[in-house]
Amino acid sequence: MTSGTPSSSVTVPSVTASSVTAPEVLAPNSAPAAPAAAPPVAPGSERVAAIDCGTNSIRLLVADLDPVAGTLTDVVRLMEVVRLGQGVDKTGRLAPEALARTLEATGRYAQICRDLGAEHIRFVATSASRDAENRQDFVDGVVAAIGVEPEVVSGEEEAALSFRGATSVLGSEHVGPFLVVDLGGGSTEIVLGQALPEQALSMDVGCVRMTERHLVTDPPTGEQVAAARADVRAALDEASTVVPLGQARTLVGLAGSVTTVTAHALGLAKYDRNRINGAVLTVEDTLAACEDLLTRTRDERAALGFMHPGRVDVIAAGALVWSEVVTRVRDDVAAAGGQLTTVVTSEHDILDGIAWSLA
Repeated sequence: MTSGTPSSSVTVPSVTASSVTAPEVLAPNSAPAAPAAAPPVAPGSERVAAIDCGTNSIRLLVADLDPVAGTLTDVVRLMEVVRLGQGVDKTGRLAPEALARTLEATGRYAQICRDLGAEHIRFVATSASRDAENRQDFVDGVVAAIGVEPEVVSGEEEAALSFRGATSVLGSEHVGPFLVVDLGGGSTEIVLGQALPEQALSMDVGCVRMTERHLVTDPPTGEQVAAARADVRAALDEASTVVPLGQARTLVGLAGSVTTVTAHALGLAKYDRNRINGAVLTVEDTLAACEDLLTRTRDERAALGFMHPGRVDVIAAGALVWSEVVTRVRDDVAAAGGQLTTVVTSEHDILDGIAWSLA
């Protein structure tokens, strides 16, 4: 099993912020279901595995990659909420229990990769492990579990991978420049480009970080919401000095907070990846879904059939961040003489970009 590293020329500064309150501890996840048997590798393809370990979740994509045909065909795609970033914004360290959850999931993914015959594995770690003083403990544990060293990538490379994954599947009805927003647990990457990323920035705002820092009651108070919005707006002010948000013709949102907001806006009874992927929502419907999720109680959010249990406690903050991003981009596009009326949601993101990088 080998790993590869693509290069990127985009420079991505980071916007920092203040300390946070103590996090909520997650209940253990049940193990994901592995395929019963390994399907044959598609002709002309090689089987690759991509792992994306973020602040809130760890995800696996095993796929058949055909670089000549330009196709990436899913074999299995899995996600577990492990909350690696539990408390990192406050302590600067990975919590022992969070590290244990993550390494247990990594071990399960390693077995699935073996069972499916993945020839190459690339393991990418993002915001939480970038910020942690004890990230070497994480690196050593991953190597022991799966035999591949995790790449603790910069915000620059995270942005480039997210852009590649998202734009690789956009249809011709969507025109550039594309503004791709990957809203994670600890950070949010904003990338503008046409065929390739041209300007990008990684902001230290995400659903876990904003929950721990501000939204600490159920439901959050008006003062907490105002403080969270102020944090996100300050980050967007900084981002706009690097990324010309007003140049966007198509806004594409990625990752669990965005897909959950989309499921809510679509009125889904249960999570349906096929309905969510490629969904085009009006700006008004997007903002209304965000506001509704922000003002619900935890129990009300948990009762929604599409809601992943590991996202219940952080989706309010995720919805808040997404609403601020959509509003700011809409306003900047209008100020530049354009009009942004819709938002595209993609289920293809950094995970797909990692897989493509193994071509």
